[in-house]
Amino acid sequence: MSAGIHATSVIATKRDGAPLTTEQIEWVIDAYTRGDVVPEQMSALLMAIVLRGMERREIDDWTRAMIASGTRMNFSGLRRGGEVLATVDKHSTGGVGDKITLPLAPVVASFGVAVPQLSGRGLGHTGGTLDKLESIPGWRADLSTRQIRDQLERVGAVICAAGADLAPADRKLYALRDVTGTVESVPLIASSIMSKKIAEGTDALVLDVKVGSGAFLPDEALARQLAETMVSLGVDAGVRTTALLTDMDNPLGRTAGNALEVAESLEVLAGGGPADVVELTLALAREMLDAAGLPDADPATALADGSAMDRWRAMIVAQGGDPDVPLPRAAHTDEVAAPESGFVHRIDARAVGDAAWLLGAGRSRPGEPVQAEAGVVLHAKPGDRVCAGSPLYTLCTQTPERFDAARAALEGATVIAPDPPPDTRPIVLDRVRFE
Repeated sequence: MSAGIHATSVIATKRDGAPLTTEQIEWVIDAYTRGDVVPEQMSALLMAIVLRGMERREIDDWTRAMIASGTRMNFSGLRRGGEVLATVDKHSTGGVGDKITLPLAPVVASFGVAVPQLSGRGLGHTGGTLDKLESIPGWRADLSTRQIRDQLERVGAVICAAGADLAPADRKLYALRDVTGTVESVPLIASSIMSKKIAEGTDALVLDVKVGSGAFLPDEALARQLAETMVSLGVDAGVRTTALLTDMDNPLGRTAGNALEVAESLEVLAGGGPADVVELTLALAREMLDAAGLPDADPATALADGSAMDRWRAMIVAQGGDPDVPLPRAAHTDEVAAPESGFVHRIDARAVGDAAWLLGAGRSRPGEPVQAEAGVVLHAKPGDRVCAGSPLYTLCTQTPERFDAARAALEGATVIAPDPPPDTRPIVLDRVRFE
């Protein structure tokens, strides 16, 4: 133990509003990872951080300590055809219907950029990328570092689970925060995300920070603070980092649920799909291509000429999946009808996410199984005209006893008015970048 540092003194320092020293942070992260600081003590420290906050230097130290708790990946030297491949990743803070990673990775990879997309599973109302892809028969999420490198060189894109040795301190802290009411903290969220992304070893990173009812942080000021903090952490670590603040008041696209979102992503890759999903995919792709040194590349061409779909199929096959096998479909469906005629002004993203979760698309605790078939299909989007009695949502599940709870979650979720809505706010609200 470092002289004069112990768990109680670290907790008391933050409890009383003082900044933690670099030595205190390094000690407590290491000691908790090794098990010398017990969960009760770390829970107290996390709550003190939520209530007292952290200075910018503390957040940087906390992030560095979590990176140091495990190994760092290194994608330098990736080559295809004798050319060195730039690596660029994207991270979303999570939302309802957010299937953007699925079409985005092959779009960017089709321009000769390597996209190492280490993703996670869903918890609560936000879906997980790995859960969605696992609805494809045979597809596997767990790859070795060697397999990741080989796939990046051959295919250009990989979407897989992060290894257990990548920022293991964050893995332990994340699980603890989830059960102690200490999730909603900008310092803790920023350091959690960026410790994994910096340890991943990518050259560049684009962040999709969601704002609105279905987002992790519904408040725009807090979401902006999170974006600015993460961008500065990335830049300080030598990673070219940009963030887009994007709308999550309404669900993205017309589906929320695992296999349903894969099917919608395939529509985008085929040159169709919902306008909002296409718009955000292209906006993030432009940011990623710019970060990879291709500022003039037009990602829309990859959707139009089929090259993105080719990369998608190669990526799925490389990870054991069969892109030609039909996706699973729910055995039971139910419809929610419009209570009145008029124009849709708003759809509460959180309510749709909760309904999909209640139908079996999400989980209440880590490790809980999910239904690939479950979810919600939206038949109307803001601006659409609906008639009383026409379907607003189709609910999908393998377990029909879940319908009542899902219908209750959607009660009042759709705002309908006699007149068309005013101009809806854009998908991309702002861009955060520090030169």
